[in-house]
Formats: sequence, structure tokens, C-alpha cells
Amino acid sequence: MKIPGPDHPITLEPAGKRWLARFAGQVIADSTDAIVLREAAYPPRVYFPRADVDMAYLTRTERTSHCPYKGDAAYYSVANEGQVAENAVWTYEQPYPAMQAIDGRLSFYTDKVEVYEAEDAEAEIGAARVDEVVQHTDSGSGNSQREHWLANTDGGAA
Repeated sequence: MKIPGPDHPITLEPAGKRWLARFAGQVIADSTDAIVLREAAYPPRVYFPRADVDMAYLTRTERTSHCPYKGDAAYYSVANEGQVAENAVWTYEQPYPAMQAIDGRLSFYTDKVEVYEAEDAEAEIGAARVDEVVQHTDSGSGNSQREHWLANTDGGAA
């Protein structure tokens, strides 16, 4: 076990804003509690709390790796809509004491999974879409809360 220092700096900080991970058009992680890890000359990595990752898209693999600063990593592949990215996600399930903040978090290879900070407009659009869908659902009275959407088929007429 090595301790980060001037020869190999590692910093951990709250991401500060909402971060998302998307694969094959599906958001698989969405968090306002992400951590950004900056290590030496490596690109920054975003670590998502496991609770903010939709684990239904992930499958544990046999791959492992070891970092002398963080500990042993386990890997997951991600799949959606027939697309698969092997070993695209990693986690340190028992990180070394200096890296305890990443315990229970997952990170994504950005060449396999799109990881990005949500724009304010995107967050607002997402909230508006959710509200629009909710308004089209039954309020409990047996009736829609809004007028029904127009049919997107012609009813089978040929």
C-alpha cells in the first residue's frame, strides 16, 4: 500500500453538480453526490454512489486489478439494447484508508460510457418531462389529469 503524496498526488472532491452516465441511449447513473478523483497525470474520474447507479444494466465480470494507492478493483460490463461494453465499470469495494471516500462507488471508462455533467437546462427539461408524464397519468379519480395525447397510429387502417 502506497500513500498519495507529492510524487503521486490524488485528490478527492465533491463533484458539486449533477453528473450522469449514459450507455446506448440509456442513463444508467444519475447523481448529485458524485466524487471527482484526480490522480497524478491521469484524467479525472467521476465516482457515483452505488445507490445512484441502475445496477440492472451491469454484470459483474471476473476481471480484477490492483492499484497500490487505492487497492483492488472489481469490474462490471454494461449492456443495453443489444450493445455491450466489457469491463466498462470498476469499483473499489475495500479501498485503502486514504481512499475511503470511494468505498461503495462506481466509475466508468469514458471511452465506453458517456459520463458528463448535466447542464442546468437539461436538468430543467428532464424535470418538465417528468411532470408532463405525471400529468398524463391517472390522479386516482379514474381520469387523466390532462387531455390524452394524440394516437401515434392510424388504428390499423391500411
